[in-house]
Amino acid sequence: MSWVTAALLSALFAGLTAILAKIGIKDVNSNLATAIRTVFILAFAWAIVLFQGKTNELGSIGSKTWLFLFLSAIATALSWLFYFYALKVGAASKVAPIDKLSLVFTVVLAALILGESLTFKVIAGTILMAAGAVLIAL
Repeated sequence: MSWVTAALLSALFAGLTAILAKIGIKDVNSNLATAIRTVFILAFAWAIVLFQGKTNELGSIGSKTWLFLFLSAIATALSWLFYFYALKVGAASKVAPIDKLSLVFTVVLAALILGESLTFKVIAGTILMAAGAVLIAL
């Protein structure tokens, strides 16, 4: 697999992470959701949850929320795996801009999955971001 493919897959999964997290945190404190979803920052996230006294919400979290937090965690892990692989086999100055295409994937997925509107300004900005990332990387 080339670094371009790995970086694009990283961007896709990063964009998917944002969408799944958005769905998953609908009915739960975002700090608690972060603690559930993020293994690598587990100690820090749980410290925030404990400080805020939000642990009492654990019992009220629905199965849909747990599912989307789980799916968001998987998307995050895949994004990180592809990103680090791309960094290992490609130049960071080329991998990073392509990884930032996650913004483009997020905008498109937000429109398709969440029904968010695409204004001219959002579309123009997204096209410019994509063009800029490709221009920098290539």
